[in-house]
Amino acid sequence: MELIGSLITLKPYTLEMCHEFWSEYVSDPLMTDMPYKHDESKIDEYFISRINDETRIYFAICLNDKTIGEIMLKHIDAEESTTTLSIAISNDKYKNKGYGTEAEKLIIDYGFNILNLKTIYADTVKRNIRSQHILEKLGFSYIKEEDDFIYYRLDKK
Repeated sequence: MELIGSLITLKPYTLEMCHEFWSEYVSDPLMTDMPYKHDESKIDEYFISRINDETRIYFAICLNDKTIGEIMLKHIDAEESTTTLSIAISNDKYKNKGYGTEAEKLIIDYGFNILNLKTIYADTVKRNIRSQHILEKLGFSYIKEEDDFIYYRLDKK
């Protein structure tokens, strides 16, 4: 299933898309102090571990046919009707253009209206003000700060 927005499309993630994303990934100093070094075998392992995890739904964020990010609902708990949102954009040339915000809107709608979830959680590192702003703009409520993270929740209306 593809989720189509006005700027981007969320497509079911493939290994090829995962390699395309990570081959252009540049470490964001807001997220980590460690530089990223591309390793194809580690990408294979990364992809397989996530795609085989039945508690995740994984999409590529595509601008036309280019994979510019990845987004997922993880830790899906069918009994509690909850999940956690996670997103990554490959590098700065795709940030601050509304792609991440639209991707999050699309996957939130999918989680609430297709999966019938009741609550979506999200977290971000404290220094990632941009991510905090997006979550708050989308209606997420602050839960707590712990270690280097800020935690949020969004309940279905």
